[in-house]
Amino acid sequence: MSGIILKIFTAMVQATEHLYIVKDEHILGSEPIIKGTRTSVRAIVETWRMGVSLEEIPQGLPHLTLAQVFDALSYYSDHQDEINAYIEHNRIPEELSRWCDRLG
Repeated sequence: MSGIILKIFTAMVQATEHLYIVKDEHILGSEPIIKGTRTSVRAIVETWRMGVSLEEIPQGLPHLTLAQVFDALSYYSDHQDEINAYIEHNRIPEELSRWCDRLG
């Protein structure tokens, strides 16, 4: 029985070459995430790009360790095209962004 459960779990969660980064077909459509969370590598990268230091990111996301944050940036370094595609795919279109600004 445990062999069957392991096969099902393995099919859902795919390990990567990075210790803390996995892809889970049930979380964000297999977008790379921090293992055990729903936090995407994309979210870490975008936070860092906004000028938040790596050491400060776990303060805003206290469920993460600094090691996980560093591993997310390491994954990004190795897979920039993949993560940049996720960033672009999830970007709010300019016209919607302007509309939201008028509401606020």
